[in-house]
Amino acid sequence: MRVVIAAPTAVMRAGLEALIASAPEIEMAGSFPDLSSVEALRPDVILAALPFDELGPPHDGPAPAIVLLSDEGQPSWTQEALRAGVRAVLPRDAAPAEVLAAVDAAANGMAVLDPHDLETLLAASSPAAAAEAPALTPRELEVLRLMAEGAANKNIAWKLGISEHTVKFHVASILGKLHAGTRTEAVALGMRKGLILI
Repeated sequence: MRVVIAAPTAVMRAGLEALIASAPEIEMAGSFPDLSSVEALRPDVILAALPFDELGPPHDGPAPAIVLLSDEGQPSWTQEALRAGVRAVLPRDAAPAEVLAAVDAAANGMAVLDPHDLETLLAASSPAAAAEAPALTPRELEVLRLMAEGAANKNIAWKLGISEHTVKFHVASILGKLHAGTRTEAVALGMRKGLILI
């Protein structure tokens, strides 16, 4: 797994470099004060301690997973970060083991949030929108539960014995029925409605 570090100060970068160096399964591909030089390196994960507005617009194509360390956590800000493609949001004082676990999870397509942020996001979800959502079919519930486990479409297709194209159809249907903009938001709404338990 190739990781690039982006942090504004040399001290911050040095701390994150030491953390990444402590994990033998992670290769550090570079360390920079911002994201301007990152894309050419094609990392699997970007470990960033930057303000959200410095991350730039969402990518159209495949992009590295972003693990963001920030003290700016607000419910609306966290939602916006997830919509922009950030896979993990943790406070800057998160334990080293938590940061490494978030890097690994993000590289494997999972989303990671600080427990407080997750509770706030769930509480902020619109009960009215959830109540109006049509019931999911048994197959859609299976797909949603696998999404909650962080399974990618290919893995879901294999586990359920269906095509990846069919999985994409089910995911689109789930997002529409739950009025969710992202897979992460669909999982959060599914948890709130009691459709999935983690």
